[in-house]
This record gives sequence, structure tokens and C-alpha cells, in this order.
Amino acid sequence: MYKSKIDVVKTLLDALPFIKKFSNEKIVIKYGGSAQTSSELKEQFAQDVVLLHLVGMKPIIVHGGGKSITNLLTDLGVDTKFVDGQRVTTKEVMRIVEMVLSGEINKEIVSLLDNHGTKAIGISGKDGGFLKGIPKDYENFGYTGKIEHVNPEIVDNIIEDGAVPVIAPIAGSSTIGHPGFNINADLAASRIAVALEARKILFLTDTPGVLDKNMKLITNLSIEKTELLKADGTIQGGMVPKVDACIEALRGGVKKAHIIDGRVEHSLLLEILTSSGVGTCIEL
Repeated sequence: MYKSKIDVVKTLLDALPFIKKFSNEKIVIKYGGSAQTSSELKEQFAQDVVLLHLVGMKPIIVHGGGKSITNLLTDLGVDTKFVDGQRVTTKEVMRIVEMVLSGEINKEIVSLLDNHGTKAIGISGKDGGFLKGIPKDYENFGYTGKIEHVNPEIVDNIIEDGAVPVIAPIAGSSTIGHPGFNINADLAASRIAVALEARKILFLTDTPGVLDKNMKLITNLSIEKTELLKADGTIQGGMVPKVDACIEALRGGVKKAHIIDGRVEHSLLLEILTSSGVGTCIEL
């Protein structure tokens, strides 16, 4: 009877050094993939974030929403195309992107966290001049942008108010009447982590992490080793922008970057509060 209770206590004691280490530290979480579409995983993600917040960490969520955007564009009969894995954002597509990211997905995450007992405030990069963007390559990508400037004040104020910021990756423009820019959520998370001086950044994905040529998980990487794996084609496809975002964050002062499997139950807690972790950790 007591054994199971003792196991629970042991688990809590194992987590204690990590709770101490990261208490009061900002942790940016890029939330996407299956973790964002499965009802069960959504609930578990919310529980994980609430627990991290309650033990004194400062989680900051940056979310994507590519699948939902594509589904709504299809439903509305609006053409959408990709070049090198990035969506071409016409003016019409931009309206849908903003509707899905800032409206539907952002508010759903805020409600989930709220229902689990943590105050959350949802914003897009347009709010309070948080993110300012410029075109990535207007001729080929339209309103798909890159971040030119981050003003951390609005997010710092949310954190100081005891709330969890939930950020939609849309940037404003310096031009009056401009519809704004659709920003890759991985790259937005990286830039936000640097600007807010976060301790860690985590990317939830639909793979176990970075895999070697034999499809085995690589648990630890340096920037140098990551660049070599990119050069020899071991890291390819959709994993390239993720590791690039990790490297950008690390070079900007973030201590550790993690790529973890969002399909694993409570993967966030397993990565942050256990010594073994569940994904790939990249550091300088």
C-alpha cells in the first residue's frame, strides 16, 4: 500500500533539484504539432504549464497553427502554396492566418490554462508593438515575414502580473494600414527567447527529437555537431528550421535548447524535471 505512495514521493524528490534550478527563470515553449491537435495532449500540455508556473518558473508559450490554417483555407476554397516548407502569404491568406492564430488557437490555449487554474493572457506580435516584421522576400513569399525588432516590455509586464503569456506569431509593420506579417513560429520563439533573456527554449514536435542516420535519438548535441549533421544530410526537411531556431537562441544567450516529442504524455515535465529527459538537448 505504501510502496506506490513512496514512489510518488521519490518522483517529487527527483524533481526538486530542477525546480530549484529553474525557479524564477523564463522558459519559452514553442507549442505545435500533434500536441496542439489532440484533445488529450492539449489537456496534458495545459497541466504541465500550470505545474511549471506553480513551482515558480515563468513559462512563455509561442504557438503555431499551420494545420488549422490549411484546413480553413481549404474549407473556404482559398489557394495556398508552400516554397521550401514555408507558406506563401497573400493578402487574403494573411486574413485567415490572423483569424486562426490570434482568434481561434490563441484563445483556446488561454482558456485551457485558465480552466486548469493559471491566469493566461493571449497576445499577437501586433499588441503593444511586441514584434515588428519586414518581408522575408515579398516577391516570392508575400506577407510571410521575418522579425526585425522585439520589444519585450509587454510580455515582461504580463509575467510580472503573475500570468502566462500566450503569443501568436504575427508581427506588425511600421507602415500604416499594413496587414502585418505571418512569422514562422519556430523562428519567432527563438527571437522571443533571446529578447526576454530566457534560460531555456523547448520545441514540441512530432518526432522524438534529432535522429541519426539509423533513426536513433541523439540526446545531446553541440552547435558544431548540429552544423555537421546538417551538412551531411542527417538533419534535413522540417527539422532544419527547428535546429536553426535552436542555434539562433543559443547564440543569443539562451543556455539550452530542447527538441522534444509533443506526442509523449507530459513530455514537458519529463524534459524539464528529470535528469534523463525525453528529447534532444542542444547547447553551446
